[in-house]
Amino acid sequence: MRRIRRVLVANRSEIALRIMRTCRTMGIETAAVFAAPDRHAPFVRAADVAVDIGAPVTGSSFLAIDKIIEVARRVGADAVHPGYGFLAENANFAQACIDAGLIFIGPTPEAIRQMGSKIASKKLMAQAGVPTIPGFSAAALGDAEIAAQAAAIGYPVLIKASAGGGGKGMRVVHDAARLPAALESARREAAHAFGDDTLLVERYFEAPRHVEIQVLGDAHGSLLYCFERECSIQRRYQKIIEEAPSPALDAELRARMGAAAVAAGRAIQYQNAGTVEFVLDRDGNFYFLEMNTRLQVEHPVTEEITGLDLVRLQIEIAEGHPLPFRQEHLTFAGHAVECRIYAEDPTNDFLPSTGTIHCWEEATVPGVRYESGVATGSEVTIHYDPMLAKVIAHAPTRSEAARKLAWALRRTRVHGVRTNVPFLVRVLEHPEFLAGNLSTHFIADHLSGALERGPADLAVDRAHALAAALWLQARRRAETPVLHTIPSGWRNSPSQMQEVRFASGTDVIDVQYRIRPRGAVDAIVDGTASEVLIHATDDDGIALEVDGIHRRYRLVTTDPVHYVSSPLGSSDLHEIPRFPEAEREEVHGGCLAPMPGRILAVRVEPGTAVDKGAVLVVLEAMKMEHEVTAPETGTVQEILVTVGQQVEAGDVLVVVGSEPSGAD
Repeated sequence: MRRIRRVLVANRSEIALRIMRTCRTMGIETAAVFAAPDRHAPFVRAADVAVDIGAPVTGSSFLAIDKIIEVARRVGADAVHPGYGFLAENANFAQACIDAGLIFIGPTPEAIRQMGSKIASKKLMAQAGVPTIPGFSAAALGDAEIAAQAAAIGYPVLIKASAGGGGKGMRVVHDAARLPAALESARREAAHAFGDDTLLVERYFEAPRHVEIQVLGDAHGSLLYCFERECSIQRRYQKIIEEAPSPALDAELRARMGAAAVAAGRAIQYQNAGTVEFVLDRDGNFYFLEMNTRLQVEHPVTEEITGLDLVRLQIEIAEGHPLPFRQEHLTFAGHAVECRIYAEDPTNDFLPSTGTIHCWEEATVPGVRYESGVATGSEVTIHYDPMLAKVIAHAPTRSEAARKLAWALRRTRVHGVRTNVPFLVRVLEHPEFLAGNLSTHFIADHLSGALERGPADLAVDRAHALAAALWLQARRRAETPVLHTIPSGWRNSPSQMQEVRFASGTDVIDVQYRIRPRGAVDAIVDGTASEVLIHATDDDGIALEVDGIHRRYRLVTTDPVHYVSSPLGSSDLHEIPRFPEAEREEVHGGCLAPMPGRILAVRVEPGTAVDKGAVLVVLEAMKMEHEVTAPETGTVQEILVTVGQQVEAGDVLVVVGSEPSGAD
């Protein structure tokens, strides 16, 4: 057996911190690699040593095998943990570690290679007796041949990248007319994400569950399963809420799926931690999707119900130790639910959000666990996946775990970027979620309307706008010494109220107030009067009693944006100046970049006639493709970008006019 003394973590953000935490408990030193945007990131500070690995372009840093091996040698590491993503499922990387005399904390290169191709793995699973989804490999097939075989399967079909997962290179196609564009887009995204544009086409199930089984194998012939995780709540084929155990499985189905997962592992003599993913239909039939030969993002829910430390077990297996238990020894208790916090805007098609995190504060409550990769001051850039953290709640029952998790999310302060936190709370509190009626279409079926701001959101913003106005007034008085000699709110006309206006999204909130003796305030917000009493103010916030209800409001400001949080939720309020600056001149018919990113494709030429909604440009940001569409029917007048160009949010990409190009 080989003893590990120092681990190079070949990853970043929350998973790097998660691995380092277990290493510390085992007395193992850690080394980090980082690119420029992460120079001051928490995972860099947490490592015993850290090395700048180059540019943020992943091909030059986290995907550069030779560079990572060289860094491991420099820092004296004797093992490498790949985390998930990047090189975690790259057989060549695992082999390179072994060839360099390093321990690869993961499965054998051969096992990774066998499961790395969805096409090859599907054949292997069928031979092992594991149920598989009807479909075919698109390798070496022309589009016409693919169309013919897709028609034989029957629409809708699912196109998947053979070499990877995470929703990259995945498209649902409902009819033959849309197949060519979907194939082109899926190939491009797969090649960029995995370096391999081979595709797999399968039957698409309309309302399935996504259930996966955690497996563990050692070098001594033991292979067992650690129960299941339900991962059906997804957006863009990316999981956002996971839980264990699944509300759909009874003991008999759990045993059958567990046996199938073990059979899958035995077919490739699997060692270390892995996950076998299945589609589960309404009748209890399940089909093999893929095997992830690595630690999963959602592994904490398994740890919470079993008491296992999967990273510790990974390290012990890599050192050559046998598993310390048998299948019959494994039990689970209670229920665990995990939410992924993403820097994205659910009200704008889940577009990623970039910027500086001006406040990150986690809720403190027993039974709630945070796996975060950011802190106050962290930069969220276009270069990496927009996941900021995972929040996990464990409780005796599923309903209590969901309630506890929603409570913690409401009290998680994250200001500076848009997040999906309010949306996650809506999912957790939805009656169908609480009833356990889940499918991969849950969001489209039950929450598409919840993506828009409603009256409840505006009511929260109004309460926060009042708190912001009064806190800002107190703060500005404190920062201006001459005002200390003038009564608060003094005016030449005592009856005149002070006024401040805020914008929240497309809503404008008007706050009027007049401060009276002993902290009393006359307040009117958007025409509604309230009785207000100021109890206390400090640098962190303000305590108000509004119409008899006492709440504490906490604020962070980066003028002109003020971030407010309270038990009601959070608001980003843009203070509208009394004398606004001249607005930037807009280009009529201009199609703007929704975020910073890189141009992947330009689908039109000057003079092209387009319908409203037609795809003009494909933009890549945060490892995802985003289509910029025509805002109206017309003719392309001008194209202002080229493929490969980097653009900023708000840049004009294409100009579409109502008249033909070149018309008088």
